[in-house]
Amino acid sequence: MFDKILIANRGEIALRVIRACREMGIQSVAVHSTADADAMHVRMADESVCIGPPSGTHSYLSIPAIISACEITGAQAIHPGYGFLSENANFVQIVEDHGLTFIGPTAEHIRVMGDKITAKDTMKDLGVPCVPGSDGGVPDLETAKKIGEDIGYPVIIKATAGGGGRGMKVAKTAADMEQAFMTARAEGKAAFGNDEVYIEKYLTTPRHIEIQVFGDGKGKAVHLGERDCSLQRRHQKVFEEAPGPCITPEERARIGKTCAEAVAKINYIGAGTIEFLYEKGEFYFIEMNTRLQVEHPVTESIFGVNLVREQIRVAEGLPMSFSQDDLEINGHSIEVRINAEKLPNFSPCPGRITQYHAPGGLGVRMDSALYDGYSIPPYYDSLIGKLIVHGRDRPEALARLSRALGELIVDGVDTTVPLFHALLEEKDIHTGEYNIHWLEHWLETNLGNA
Repeated sequence: MFDKILIANRGEIALRVIRACREMGIQSVAVHSTADADAMHVRMADESVCIGPPSGTHSYLSIPAIISACEITGAQAIHPGYGFLSENANFVQIVEDHGLTFIGPTAEHIRVMGDKITAKDTMKDLGVPCVPGSDGGVPDLETAKKIGEDIGYPVIIKATAGGGGRGMKVAKTAADMEQAFMTARAEGKAAFGNDEVYIEKYLTTPRHIEIQVFGDGKGKAVHLGERDCSLQRRHQKVFEEAPGPCITPEERARIGKTCAEAVAKINYIGAGTIEFLYEKGEFYFIEMNTRLQVEHPVTESIFGVNLVREQIRVAEGLPMSFSQDDLEINGHSIEVRINAEKLPNFSPCPGRITQYHAPGGLGVRMDSALYDGYSIPPYYDSLIGKLIVHGRDRPEALARLSRALGELIVDGVDTTVPLFHALLEEKDIHTGEYNIHWLEHWLETNLGNA
C-alpha cells in the first residue's frame, strides 16, 4: 500500500486526486510553481513543494524537479492527472528508473498510442474499426493526391504527433489538397517537431464518441460505456455527457466489448479512453488517450465508481474492485467546462476572483480550485472548473444543469457560463441532434465567432 503519493499537476485535477488519496488514507504531496503558491491544491495537500517559476516548462513539465520533490518528501508514487506529463513516455521511464511507481499505463503503451499512425495500426490488429485512410505516413504531395482519389474527398490531413486540433487540415476537393497538406506538415513541425502526416476519410456529420476502458495490467479489462463529446470548438470539447443520446444498448455492448478485449490483449493498466468518430451506426477509431480524461466525472456519475481510486489500486498491484457484470448504467450525466474566457472571442481572462459560490443540491458536483480572492494566473490553461450534473434521465439532467448554472457565481473575471445558458435554449441540445460541427456553426450564427 502506498503511504504517500505526489500529484504532478495543478488545479481541479490535483484536488481530485488529493481527495481520493485522503479517502484511502494516503498522504498527498502537491507540487507548485511560484505562481501557484496560494492555489487550493497546495492548501489541501498534506505537503507541498515549490518546483519552479510560473512557466509550465520550468515547473510542471520539469522532470528533474518532480523527481526531486519525490525524493525530498519520500513519495512512492506519482499521479500525473491529465495534461502536462501525463502522456510522456520518457517521464514514465524515468519515474520507474528511480524506483517510483507511475500511476497510469506503461511507457510502452503511452509511446505506441502517442503516435497516431502506430496507434491506428495497433488498433486494426486488435480488431478495433478504423477510419479509411493512408497506411502510415504520407511522404509527399503526389502520394497524398493519390490517396485522396482512392478514398474519395473530403479527406483530413493530420500530423502524426498532433493533438488539441493542431496539425489538422481538411481538403474538401482535390484542388484543396496542396494547401491543406503543406499547412498540416508545417503546423506539425512547428508544434511537435515532427512534420509527418497521415490522411483519413473526412466524415461529414459524425459524432465524437469515446469509450472508457480500464485494465488491471494482467490481462483483464472492462469498459464503462461511452461519452458523447460532440459539442466542440476548434476540436476542444466543451460539453460532455454519458451515456450518449444516440447510442443504442446493442451498439454500446458491441463497441464496448471490442475495446475491452483490445486493451486486455495488450495487458493495459489503468484508465484509458478509446475515441471514435461515429456516423450512421458505425464507429471509426481516431486515437487513444492513455490517461484520465477531463470528462471522467460523467462516467463516475452513471456507474457509481471512483476512477482515481481504482487507478491507485491497480498501480499497487491490487485487482480491480469491479467486473464487467457489476457495471450497470444509472441515469444520465452531463459536464460543462467552465473557462475563464471572454466571449465572443474566447480570449483568456485571468484575474482576481472577487466572489465565488459553487452550486449544490441533489445530483450536482462542482470540480474547481477557485475560492474568494484567488487570482487566476495567466500562465496555464483557462479551465477553472467543471460543473457535473446527474439525473434519472437526460431531461432531468438538462434541467438540473440549467438550475446549477443559475446558482453558480464567479465574479471578477469573464467566463463561458453565458454560452451554456444560451445552448440550453436550443432545441437541438434537448433532442440530442448534433454532431462535431454543430457548435462551430452555432457560434458563427449567434456570436459571429467559431
